Amino acid sequence: MDRKQVWETEKSFWLEGPDFYRDRMVSDAFMVYPAPTGILIGADILHALEQAPRWDSIDMSDLQQLDTGDTTVLAYSATASVDGGDPYQALCSSTYVCIDGRWKLMSHQQTPVS
Repeated sequence: MDRKQVWETEKSFWLEGPDFYRDRMVSDAFMVYPAPTGILIGADILHALEQAPRWDSIDMSDLQQLDTGDTTVLAYSATASVDGGDPYQALCSSTYVCIDGRWKLMSHQQTPVS
């Protein structure tokens, strides 16, 4: 996946809703969030998205990317906000896999920065 494209896709995962996720993640993907959300797998991710407001903005810094064949791993610092609230800061990682020529999100993890 082209470097610019993968980071634009990652940003969209923060800002877009369930339809974007359905199209761009593997059906049994998993995501690891801070408590109380915890670990979400597949359809649970989509259900959680339908219940929560989406982020208004996301700033990603310290961008790291590792490409190995059909897999791309991202690591970065994120600062996001919703509805003008306090910024949320986290260290994040995501893994993308190429299936039948399409790059899809396989996993995402967030560790809050205090």
